[in-house]
Amino acid sequence: MRAKTPRFTAGPATVAVASLVCLLISLLYLALQVRTVFSDQLKQEYTGLVLEAIERAASARDQVDVWQHTASDAGTRDTATRNAGYQQARVELAQRIASLTALVNASPFAAPRIAPSASNSDADLNQTDRLLGSASRYWRAQRDAASADVRVRITHVARTLIAIAALLFCMLFTALGMYARRNRLLAGQSHEFERAALHDPMTGLANRRKLFASLEDAARQRHDAAAAHKLAVLYVDLDGFKQVNDSLGHRVGDEFLVSVSRRFRESVRKGDLVARIGGDEFAVLVREFANAEELAEIARRLIACVVHVDEQMSLGLVRASIGIASFPDLVDDCRRLVAAADDAMYQVKRSGKNGYAFVTGSRRPAAL
Repeated sequence: MRAKTPRFTAGPATVAVASLVCLLISLLYLALQVRTVFSDQLKQEYTGLVLEAIERAASARDQVDVWQHTASDAGTRDTATRNAGYQQARVELAQRIASLTALVNASPFAAPRIAPSASNSDADLNQTDRLLGSASRYWRAQRDAASADVRVRITHVARTLIAIAALLFCMLFTALGMYARRNRLLAGQSHEFERAALHDPMTGLANRRKLFASLEDAARQRHDAAAAHKLAVLYVDLDGFKQVNDSLGHRVGDEFLVSVSRRFRESVRKGDLVARIGGDEFAVLVREFANAEELAEIARRLIACVVHVDEQMSLGLVRASIGIASFPDLVDDCRRLVAAADDAMYQVKRSGKNGYAFVTGSRRPAAL
């Protein structure tokens, strides 16, 4: 026989830990993305500074060309002045190249270095042109790549924030669901405990505690109602039941009690309450009735239930004695109904059993 594989059921603690781990991973990923965004923005700013330096150097290079053409086309009288201007332009170009070299070589990111000799005032202009051209292309490409990377990172950050929000919502929804489920379970268990405290475990009938609570509730409703209703209690004792247990065993006795309890419930009205208040003692709370004859009819039906179960089980031993007490007709205090009905039941037993009697002592033969 194959052993059953234990099923894993995720409890609140498991769900909470899993959600917390997912949340921490999402926050860590978000932090890394934000850090990368700041790094890319810093790279963009630095690239912008380099491109500005390249543009200033290119502008100085254009000034050199201007003075160079002017010096070659000038007459003898202005040659010295224009040569001086040309030399000044070369010095300015060398300074711009030197600033660009220092900026590029100090870059915090990997980038092609510029040789210090490129900043000499007598450096070859063709080399300078190539240097400025290659540097401009490289750093523009770096700026475009950094911009694209920033856009991608920002998209990732937005998606991560959406995922975290969805995760938090799911955590909240799951927590609320588990809380509601636990409340339902607790409410169900509370209802089961309450029912177990107020009902007989074997027959399912109300017990003594439930009977007295229902009697008090009925009395309170009667007091609050505009039209007062009558209340009554029928106290039932099974005659000869002890012989069933002694001669046939408790199992048969229990079967008899379960069967007669079921028939008691079926024979009374929906609003009435049937309770088992002892081993073979029962009580019926009648919340409303018109006259004594109606109570007598209920008693006859209860006696018939006992006779029917006795005959069905072929015992020939068990009958019923019933005492009836009503309020306010026969008993002036509804809290004494059970005790008064019990006294009336003993009147029946003393008079030969198998019948019913009202609390006044009047007794009528049972209709069998």
